[in-house]
Amino acid sequence: MEISGVISAIVIGIVIGILGRLALPGRQHIGVLWTILVGIVAAFIGSAIAAAFGVADTKGVDWIEWLIQIALAAIGVAALERFKSRN
Repeated sequence: MEISGVISAIVIGIVIGILGRLALPGRQHIGVLWTILVGIVAAFIGSAIAAAFGVADTKGVDWIEWLIQIALAAIGVAALERFKSRN
């Protein structure tokens, strides 16, 4: 992956993290940096899953890939919230 790909993945990860957090009801008690990190990880994993299913590179906007990434970010934010609330 080229440096431009990594930078765009980070930027997209920030957006994915925010959308994943907004997809959850109520307030989450995790910081913005955790949300961004979860979003970046969800963007990378979601891209890999979309590529495995053959929906990563389509004509136009890759809606299925975005939905996978947002769902993973929402799951990640919820899991992190649950983990942090236990401690």
